[in-house]
Amino acid sequence: MALKNVIGIDHAVVMVKDLDEAAENFRRLGFTVSPRGTHSAHMGSGNYTIMFDPDYMELLGIIAPTEHNAPARAFLEKRGEGIERIAFTAVDSAAGAEEIRARGFPPVGPVDFERPVTLPNGTVSAAKFRVFQWPVAEAPASVRIFACQHKTRETVWIPELMTHANAAKRLKQVLMASPEPAKDAAHLSRLIDREPKTEADGAVAVPSGGGRADFVFLTLEQLGKRYPGVSLAGIPERGGAALVLVSGDLAATEKALGAAAVRSGPAICAPPAKANGTLLAFVAA
Repeated sequence: MALKNVIGIDHAVVMVKDLDEAAENFRRLGFTVSPRGTHSAHMGSGNYTIMFDPDYMELLGIIAPTEHNAPARAFLEKRGEGIERIAFTAVDSAAGAEEIRARGFPPVGPVDFERPVTLPNGTVSAAKFRVFQWPVAEAPASVRIFACQHKTRETVWIPELMTHANAAKRLKQVLMASPEPAKDAAHLSRLIDREPKTEADGAVAVPSGGGRADFVFLTLEQLGKRYPGVSLAGIPERGGAALVLVSGDLAATEKALGAAAVRSGPAICAPPAKANGTLLAFVAA
């Protein structure tokens, strides 16, 4: 039975070495990037968000080393930049944490935190969250997962931040590189109680629920066949590899990506070297 209090992918976390440089990089790719946010001293991190509907991307960076961000720092040291974790939307984080505990996965949290947000009119408000994590060791294809309950959606989904020159509308898929796609997909399936499905090329998809983006586990060879002509340099054998984004206008996408754009079959792509370790593939709705 699927989890009742955890629905679909909420956002993808791209870990970056230099927050401000990463934000400028994504602006060059045609994304509207939020003002910079700063988390608590305990968390020691900061972020920029790239808002879609109903999901988003988060560029996350370390401001000061803390015990809390040790796994993120280890990720940067070992892998470099790229998809470090995926968040689900939590309807109720406390209830969701108990659901996974009942399935044998002791949750980390839930914990409450907030960060200041500068609104378009210049006033400062707060974005408030309650989150819990699956155990750190439970990381399918080396990608950690957690669930996020938004207590102030109005300070996160700000209309002025949701229109992008590259016509990005929402996440469609999170592609996870794995030398053993079926094994890693089965791992995620156990964690979120969703059934995997093998695709025509041997990749294995796991729906995230709620009509949100799917996870797709595939080998680097399979990834290369899906996106011929796109350099996969920087993507590890096991780890978060790519975000497939729905575009409202592929011509606008190609124009906004400029020199970074690579046509690959029906997709317009930005290779990992141009997007902080993450392959971005834009496809028609």
